Amino acid sequence: MLWFLLFWIPPLIFMIWAQSRVSSAYNKYSKVRNMSGLTGAQAAQTLLEHNGLRDVKIEGAKGKLTDHYDPRHKVLRLSSGVARTPSVAALGIVAHEIGHALQDKAGYAPLRIRSALVPAANLGSRFGFICVFLGLILFAFNVAFGETLAWVGVWLFAAAVVFALVTLPVEYNASNRARQMLQAAGLVSTQEYQGASAVLSAAALTYVAALLQAVAQLFFFLFLVLGMRR
Repeated sequence: MLWFLLFWIPPLIFMIWAQSRVSSAYNKYSKVRNMSGLTGAQAAQTLLEHNGLRDVKIEGAKGKLTDHYDPRHKVLRLSSGVARTPSVAALGIVAHEIGHALQDKAGYAPLRIRSALVPAANLGSRFGFICVFLGLILFAFNVAFGETLAWVGVWLFAAAVVFALVTLPVEYNASNRARQMLQAAGLVSTQEYQGASAVLSAAALTYVAALLQAVAQLFFFLFLVLGMRR
């Protein structure tokens, strides 16, 4: 139980703190109207045209803060809270997602690697822990295949960790692009730039937290599997 706490509690605390930072920044700047009076959807259209991304379509996305860019279909999906609100927070979020569109257009290597890792990461996050614990149970009943299955689970989950690691430069680069394009397009004042940047910085922490959680979980699995023969 002690080992479980050592592996899981610190990353969990960091994730909770990061999520609170995101909520705080978003709640604050979603109530601050931007000087241009543009909603997120209008700002997205302006930034897409300003950056020569006329082939990217804008669609709606269900839920809160579910905004994302789909590189497969060249679609920018915006949540209603962002698309319909002329806030500083909306500008930052929209610019960040268009930053991903610019990465896609430029053939940004980390984005390509992350996209290629999606199937393996999904498989690892869904079935990695199942294989580990099923392998441990089989090994406890002296089934030789149990150890092999457990190691398969470790390697599967390792793919999810690599995905989380590659995600960091992708997200930070998109945020840097967002800051630059907001200024280049003249959509923010100095004060609004600081607000949008605060939203972007807070959101970036969640990706760091996700990586720490994934690494902690991987080490926990390794600890269990390596301890099978003790």
